[in-house]
Amino acid sequence: MVSLVSSSLDDDKAEDISVVDLRGKTSMADHMVIATGNSGRQVGAMAEHLMEKLKHAGQPVAAEGMPQCDWVLIDAGDIIVHLFRPEVRAFYNLEKMWGVARPEARQG
Repeated sequence: MVSLVSSSLDDDKAEDISVVDLRGKTSMADHMVIATGNSGRQVGAMAEHLMEKLKHAGQPVAAEGMPQCDWVLIDAGDIIVHLFRPEVRAFYNLEKMWGVARPEARQG
């Protein structure tokens, strides 16, 4: 499922896709995927496309934040997906909470 999520986000031109392995750290999920969209419109479109693909793959899906699309959380059971606009992602900095570097921080 992680590859389905990553490829869907990549197809929708998501930026800074980060996969956090949560196994052994929490029981809420096995993986967290974090990605950035350049606008609320892009975040919403990425979320809709991803939810459609997950449902088609038989995953139960729930989402929060679709009306505003500043931060959309998609709960797909063993995978939690966070889609952000850039400034919202920078503010919450979820990678730091889980002890991993953001993708652009790794590059430079």
